[in-house]
Amino acid sequence: MDNSKIPVQRGLTRRIIPCLDIRDGRTVKGINFESIRDAGDPVELAVVYSEQGADELVFLDITATVEKRKTLVALVKRVAEQINIPFTVGGGISAVEDVALLLKNGADKVSVNTAAFKDPALIKLLSNEFGSQCVVLAIDTKKEDDGEWYVYLNGGRTKTATKTRDWAKHAVELGAGEILLTSMNNDGTKNGFALDITADLATRFNVPVIASGGAGTEAHFKEVFEEGKADAALAASIFHYKEIEIPALKKYLQQQHIPVRN
Repeated sequence: MDNSKIPVQRGLTRRIIPCLDIRDGRTVKGINFESIRDAGDPVELAVVYSEQGADELVFLDITATVEKRKTLVALVKRVAEQINIPFTVGGGISAVEDVALLLKNGADKVSVNTAAFKDPALIKLLSNEFGSQCVVLAIDTKKEDDGEWYVYLNGGRTKTATKTRDWAKHAVELGAGEILLTSMNNDGTKNGFALDITADLATRFNVPVIASGGAGTEAHFKEVFEEGKADAALAASIFHYKEIEIPALKKYLQQQHIPVRN
């Protein structure tokens, strides 16, 4: 049996994952995918999060696809050299060669989004080559007036007619080992995660779901783990601007009887 093809197992402990959205070599953050502002040096932030006890780190080159270029490999390497936690990289990935280069330079997993949607066979190709545990399907999703959640591409710029649930199902069948689900409605608002769509995917599919978009308080993490059934929670600005410190968040979650790593 080839263990590399086994998806990431849903663990008992919940993961806390800071996210570095990268533009022009700097960490940035916006609200609802707009109003982008600077949030600091990615290497410095990565070191802080690794030392604070983050379970993983996600690096997303948010303009690579729109600018039709590859991920900033040199920057990925600089970050990877400074941390000792699992490292997921996304942005501009559209071929096996892209993934091989990122893994060679320190990434542990890759996140695919627009390219995978346009060519779903890419998921199967990457899963077969590197193992499904290496392939994270990133979905940018938005709830529309009809109450349904739809997939958006190109950093949230392009709406599709595909429902998020349907795309997730297809991608998991093709070999995606994990889902990074970002609610555009909630992104940067600090009003809480999108519990409904997160719980829908987390209970529907046998792969871990990382909830993203909307974290503003420690209680929001409790909600997304308990009500949203998420396996991990990702946040950016609250960590970047030191509104919530990871050690304090983990202590709070432990007090709430939610299992997290120390």
